[in-house]
Order: sequence, then C-alpha cells, then structure tokens
Amino acid sequence: MSTNILRTADGWWVVGGERAVPVDTKAVTTAELLADRAAVEEAATSRATGTPVTDLVALSPVTVPCRVVAQMVNYHSHARDSGFTGDIPPTFFRKASGSVSGPHESIVRPSHVKFLDYEIELGLVMGAPLPVGTVVEERDLPSLVAGLVITNDVSARDVQLTKTQFYESKSYPTFTPTGPYLTLLEAEEFAHLIGLRLRLSVNGELRQDRTLADMIVRPAQALTLLARFQTLEAGDLLLTGTPGGTALKAPPKPVEKIGALLPPAVKWNTFFKSQAKNPRYLRSGDVVTASIATPDGRIDLGSQRTSVADEH
Repeated sequence: MSTNILRTADGWWVVGGERAVPVDTKAVTTAELLADRAAVEEAATSRATGTPVTDLVALSPVTVPCRVVAQMVNYHSHARDSGFTGDIPPTFFRKASGSVSGPHESIVRPSHVKFLDYEIELGLVMGAPLPVGTVVEERDLPSLVAGLVITNDVSARDVQLTKTQFYESKSYPTFTPTGPYLTLLEAEEFAHLIGLRLRLSVNGELRQDRTLADMIVRPAQALTLLARFQTLEAGDLLLTGTPGGTALKAPPKPVEKIGALLPPAVKWNTFFKSQAKNPRYLRSGDVVTASIATPDGRIDLGSQRTSVADEH
C-alpha cells in the first residue's frame, strides 16, 4: 500500500484519509526523510487520531536545493500537438530548483512574460543514487525511485521559443508547483504506473487528460538514458513529460513552411501576434487544478490547486 507524505512548516506527516499523523523524525530534507523510513512506518501504523488535513498548509514535499531534470516531448499526444512526426530523440533539460513551489502557492507571471503555459507532469523522486553508466531495468525501479509527486512544468513560451532557452523559460520562481503529497510506493505498485491518469484543468475546464500509456520513453528507460551523463541523488526530481492539451500548439504545416522563409524576428513577431488570440494561455486570476491517480485509487497523488498572479 502506498504512503502519502505531506510536508508543512512544522515537519512531515503521513496522510490517511482526511487526517494526518506527524512523523517523529529529525529529517529536514526529502533525502533525510527517505533515509528514516522507520519513522515513516511508525507514523503510518499509528493509532493516533491525528490532525485534519484541511488544517495543514502543505509545502512542496521535495525540498531544495536539489537537481530538477525534465524530459522534453515525452507523450505521443504532446508530440502531435507540437508538430513532430517520425521518431523523437529522447531529450532532457534542467530546471532551477528555485522554481519549486508548494501545491497551493500562486504561480507568479513575470512582467515581461506574455504567454504563460501549463504542463502537468509525473515527478519521480529518487530514493537512491543513480551513478553515471547505470542501466535501469523495470525491476530496478523500486530500488532507485522512492516515490511520485504531481508537478506542473510552467513555461514562459515567448522566452522559450524566441531564445530557444528552456532553462530560463521554465526556471522562474513558482514555475514548478510540486505536491501536495510525496507518494511512497511499495515494490509491487510500480507495475501499476502505466495506469496513472494525469488530469489538469484551468478554471474548471479540462485541458489535459492522459494516462502513462501515452508516454514515449518510460521511467526505466529514461533513467538509463539520463545516466549516460547525469548523476542523480536521493531527493532529486525527474519530471517525465506532459501529455497533449497545453496552450501552445504548432502552426499548420503550410504556415510553418512560410514562416521558415522569414527572418527570425519577423517570424516570431508574426507567430506571437497569432498566439495573442489564443485564450488558453494562463492569465492573472486563473485557477489551475491538477491530479494524478490510478482509476482504482490504489495510487493517488492528491490534488494540486494553484492560482495565477502577476508580478508586482
């Protein structure tokens, strides 16, 4: 049975239904908590009444600093939306860990960003080191990945596209809402990952809705590819890509061919003029909700609710 962990300013909690029991641990970081599994187990089996979850203010269950790595174009539906055809080479990029924020904090849009987009993603939280050169099989996942979190890879599309700059466009403070729960899995539960359903809504309108069956490069293979050049440690976070349904869509092929003939400045000016008519980009006051769970509720990462605010 998976265990949902909540973090607040007062410490760590094991959540059971509508109540939470504090974990008796000195752990400050996620890595330290993962090393104190005995304390987590004790809280999980406690008969204490606990505290109503609604009385707790959740922080990101992934503490910083840590490595935050993300996969690009890793769902078939997102590839179609992005105009990709044929084989898509596995690609990774880094995000600043300063972008990690709580599951109910506001997403703050910098004043120079006009096109703010959302990307629900399943986050893998490492429970053990992944040295360079590691080859990961499906059976190895339980020994390397401790648990799962909901993440939102918020993106400043005008920065990303005009500068071809993933790091900046996805690393502003509050651009990686994370949580509410760190869901620790039992070894046998990794077989159920394929059934996880990712859902994201904006102001109650469902925008993204896919299961991991739509994923191109699945976790074991992704970790193997990443380990060709990147070391990970316990507490580090891997975002595994987003399904289709984001605000950004590739232009129709004839328009794309014409755009390729234009000077870059003219091309992007024309493209963003057309994007200005797209109502799906995030605006101040919008409310983004996200959830990830299996249909039977066996694995349930909770629900994330963030509002959008303009930088002052």
